[in-house]
Amino acid sequence: MLLLAFLVFAGPAWAQRALPAEAKRGTIGERQMLPLVQLGNETRRLAPGGVIIDSNNRSITHNQLPPGSEVLYLLDRNGELLRLVILTAEERALIDSSKK
Repeated sequence: MLLLAFLVFAGPAWAQRALPAEAKRGTIGERQMLPLVQLGNETRRLAPGGVIIDSNNRSITHNQLPPGSEVLYLLDRNGELLRLVILTAEERALIDSSKK
């Protein structure tokens, strides 16, 4: 019973995900061959060990990246994509409202 109560109250806390504050925002363009990813008008290379996180907070592979998705991304010191997070509608609205 105690475990059930814990899961009910802790569930919403697990649902939130931390978005990096220093990340840049972009839109995924057309599909490119691995390890390239098109962000807006520029093409970036996915860093070795680079991670792509979908809107359900799951790690996905390069070929599962949906074109037209709005993302936050982090670059490593070589200018390669280190982390790419696909934004949900709620996250996009929150980011847009915080900029105003």
